[in-house]
Amino acid sequence: MSSVLEVERVSKAYPSLTALFEVSLSIEAGEIFALLGPNGAGKTTLIGAICGLVRKSSGRIRLLGVDLDVDPVTPRRDVGLVPQEVNFDPFFTVRESLALQLGYFGRPRDDARVDELLAALSLSAKADTPTRALSGGMKRRLLIAKALVHRPKLVFLDEPTAGVDVELRRDLWAYVRRLRGEGTTVVLTTHYLEEAEELADRGGIIDKGRLLLVEEKSALLKRLGERRLHVTFQHPAPSLPPGVSGGALSEDGRTFTFVERAGTASCAGVLGALYAAGLPVADVAMTPTRLEDVLLRVLKGGSGAP
Repeated sequence: MSSVLEVERVSKAYPSLTALFEVSLSIEAGEIFALLGPNGAGKTTLIGAICGLVRKSSGRIRLLGVDLDVDPVTPRRDVGLVPQEVNFDPFFTVRESLALQLGYFGRPRDDARVDELLAALSLSAKADTPTRALSGGMKRRLLIAKALVHRPKLVFLDEPTAGVDVELRRDLWAYVRRLRGEGTTVVLTTHYLEEAEELADRGGIIDKGRLLLVEEKSALLKRLGERRLHVTFQHPAPSLPPGVSGGALSEDGRTFTFVERAGTASCAGVLGALYAAGLPVADVAMTPTRLEDVLLRVLKGGSGAP
């Protein structure tokens, strides 16, 4: 794959703080990339620098192969942004807002594209409604439609489902997958980590303006994630079989817990050893690896990154 975005040692300094510190990142064509981190980490500042809303202090950004210091306008016509803040001209209808958005990006009128997005984001019934009359969830849907109407090659979804219902979240997940299938590159920031876990191919974690790591999601979960096994016995187990180590048998012998990490035995292997030893297993519970746990571990300094 080729890179649609290359960020090289980008910094943004304000008089009282440094919002970004020498961030370097490459986004590949056709991938879904999750940019994760706590509030104030620098996610929106980085997106703003790429989209022209924030003036970087130093560094270099190449967008679709073009250095933005050389040409800050042309490549940005192929970028879409769903911002965190809801902002509309309240006197236009939903359909008019989308038609105007096409013009802002130098695109000709495209009624078919407008209708397609209205249908995809369940806005068709509100097409002729003034935006000021929309509910909060419908306004969020319109924000997403505006970011996509000009068929951008790269889309930034900055907290796109903040404060919206489960239905919209699921609809958006389906549409993001469709976008990737059509070749669109998506950068997602979200505090709903199940969203990133569901959608992303790769993830990056940023904190206090520094990009801590970038890694494929599956590799990240395998390297830093934990799976927990909890076994309940029908009656007290006298001891654990010799092949089981690293777990904890309760004092009364009724329960056993084991944590699978990189470099340890697998939960499946440990459970198999318990059954093979004839222990009286009554119940088994498994807690899978979650991206949320990985994020917290990295933010606490356990990333294993250089």
